[in-house]
Amino acid sequence: MTPTPNVYDAEPIPEAARAEIDCMLQSGDLFRYTAPENAPVTLLEREFAEALGSRYALAVSSCSAALFLSLKALGLPRDARVLIPGFTFAAVPSSVVHADCVPVLCEVGDNYRIDLADFEARLDDGIHAVIISHMRGHTSDMDAIMGLCDQRGIPVIEDAAHSLGTRWHGRNIGTIGRVGCFSFQSYKLVNAGEGGIMITDDAELVARAVIMSGAYEHNWRKHFTGDDAALDAAFGRWQNRLPLYNLRMNNLSAAIIRPQLAEIPRRVRDGRANHDYVADRLNASPWLHVPAKLGPEERAPDSIQFNLVGLSEDETRAFAAAAAERGTKVQVFGLSADNARAFWNWKFIPGGTPELPRTRAMLMKACDARLPARLTRPELDTIADALIMAAEDVMGQPRAYGT
Repeated sequence: MTPTPNVYDAEPIPEAARAEIDCMLQSGDLFRYTAPENAPVTLLEREFAEALGSRYALAVSSCSAALFLSLKALGLPRDARVLIPGFTFAAVPSSVVHADCVPVLCEVGDNYRIDLADFEARLDDGIHAVIISHMRGHTSDMDAIMGLCDQRGIPVIEDAAHSLGTRWHGRNIGTIGRVGCFSFQSYKLVNAGEGGIMITDDAELVARAVIMSGAYEHNWRKHFTGDDAALDAAFGRWQNRLPLYNLRMNNLSAAIIRPQLAEIPRRVRDGRANHDYVADRLNASPWLHVPAKLGPEERAPDSIQFNLVGLSEDETRAFAAAAAERGTKVQVFGLSADNARAFWNWKFIPGGTPELPRTRAMLMKACDARLPARLTRPELDTIADALIMAAEDVMGQPRAYGT
């Protein structure tokens, strides 16, 4: 029997990073602005923008920092209302609060995607901007969302922390809205421990974000090369006119990230195959259901989410305990203590906890398990077997048809 795999270790950092890291360790040259040009962070920005098909990229300390800077760079008024999904990580409403704005939550359905009817109803309630979280890599209907927001002139920020490599109608997630924000935290597709990056085609927005990220004096000149009159004009307008938040990425992080960019297609391919294999197995159980993807979506998953079917709260807790006893840890979003993805734990939101009954009901049955791209088929079977048998431990063996 294959032992339960360790799903928490990341893949090894490519050997190509070693020489550059050793050189930096010898020189101590870790600050992105020390070199006159082509520092590792600058090269990462150029390569990432090119890989995603975007005009500009800004590497920063985290995806949370990228979301915060995106909101600040939009020039929103204090207490601007920012619409976000009720199912996301606490960093998203936190970034809204840090940007002196007010998070407004909308409902999310059983498929982990935005409830479009509720989204549209709330959109007309004085909303200044929207953050779409492709939570755990599940893409909401971006055609409908962009149509609704474009009609009203409301800018859209994509929180693509979990969605590097995902495509919508063949277009990279993160390039559909005004800004796309990605994470390089250890549990994401590309791992630097911490780190983030934002992409955009908007010269005015990226110039403001670069300065606020910590490009003091004229260090913004080291971010981009080539002739770009719109960008030069924007930097000229905002020099010394914006606060500096010092959210820069360092060269060591960039050196760890850059060799991993070439690994993205392979990780996406293997992660999708692993996810779909386990999903097919779980969907054969009457107690487990993995929602289908939307038609235009090509996913890049490194975890799997599924809903429990017909289980009470006590039975749900018993299922999680049974899975753990079989060596597979399952997080039930609404039942895990102080879970940062359960909106009722965001006590810092102005105005108190909103009423989102549909999202709450979903979170009380939605399960989450890591499923890294590096796992083998026997390891996937071990995980799937543990989940299926844990459900049977609690609910009993399913009866065959006609018995």
